[in-house]
Order: sequence, then C-alpha cells, then structure tokens
Amino acid sequence: MDAEEQGEAEPVATAPPASGGTGGGPAATGGTETPSDASEAESSSGRWVLELIGVVVVAIVLAFLLRTFVVATFSIPSMSMEPTLQVGDRIIVDKLAYHLHGVDSGDIIVFSTPANENCAGPPVADLVKRVIALPDQTVSLTGGRVYIDGAFLPEPWLPAGTADQTFPGPSGAPYSLHHAYRVPSDDVYVMGDNRTESCDSRYWGPVPESTIVGKVDLRIWPLNRLHLF
Repeated sequence: MDAEEQGEAEPVATAPPASGGTGGGPAATGGTETPSDASEAESSSGRWVLELIGVVVVAIVLAFLLRTFVVATFSIPSMSMEPTLQVGDRIIVDKLAYHLHGVDSGDIIVFSTPANENCAGPPVADLVKRVIALPDQTVSLTGGRVYIDGAFLPEPWLPAGTADQTFPGPSGAPYSLHHAYRVPSDDVYVMGDNRTESCDSRYWGPVPESTIVGKVDLRIWPLNRLHLF
C-alpha cells in the first residue's frame, strides 16, 4: 500500500477571512499600485520633462540675448596691445557701455576692422586698441610722446622705457601724425599699447564711433592674469 493511502487525511487549516471582508473573498494586499496612482506618476513625470525643456529653452534664449546685445568674448591674436593684452588672452566686452555713456580717453575698445586697413597678417573682423583722442580733439607728437590739444598725455599703460617711442605712421595722410591732426566729429583716434608693433589710426585713420562693438571690461584668461579694466 502506498504512503498516500495510509490513514485518514488530516483537515487543512484555513486562515480566517480578513477583517471587514466577506468569507471567501480575496484579501486586500498593501502597496499595490492602482491605475490612478500610475496616472499621477506619469503626469508628474511629464510635467518634470516639460519644465526641464522650458528651463533649457529660457537659458538658450538668455545666452543668445546676452551675446547679441550685452557682452561678447574675444581672443587676442596679435602683439599690438602688449603688455596689457597678450596673444591668446581672452577678454569680455561690454556692448552696452557706450549706450549708457560716452567713450573716454584711455578706454580699450573692440571695433569693426576699417575698410582701408591694409596691415600685414590674416584679415580679421574686429580689432582691439586703446582710445587716445576723442572727437574734435587734436592729437600730435613731440619727441615721440603724445599730446592732446597741446597737453602731454600720460600713458601709464605703455611698456617700460617706451614712453617716447610713438612715431608717425608711414603714409603722408594727415592722420599719420607727421603733423597735428584734428579728430573728426563722431570719430575716435586709437593706438595699440605696443607702439612699435601696432598698426592703428596712424596707418588707417580714425574709427567711427558707430563701428565700436564695445568696451573691454575684463580679461578672463589666463586665470592667473584675471584683470578688471
């Protein structure tokens, strides 16, 4: 006789029905996600994605507006502004500066390359120089030093030992400073700090204020030469 057939079968104990339930009905299990819970989770996830997309779009628009109307970054490609700005330096230019106030003598500016600029080197869209004379001022040279309206112009930005090494440009044009030159209204006269290596207003004339991109406010690179102008 097989073991299954020995003796009477013992009754199987059954668990009492869940409290508040009906006998024989299924017992409720805790933590089970209902359709409404899943729908709320999906809705919350959808909102989070939309909010993230909104933040990214706003950030892109703000960055575009800032670069278009407020600030811009430029890299220095030449030695014309040494030692103030060196090759590879990166600068921040304030595009709103001259919408709020006028240009000042001594400002470092970025401006569109003049049409008659014919200096050696690859063509570039913009140049960076220092403002030496303002509209309607007269700039002249005596003994290699700069004079504005007959008064000596202190230039602490010049490299040591070069304060008397500003010479006229090579051409016979009036702006080359072989003679005193009166800056036209709405123009500024610019030079590089590295006078012996700078191709500037002495070579191609004054800069129309309408072509000024903005004022150089900050050198951001390299970090060890971070400087506010």
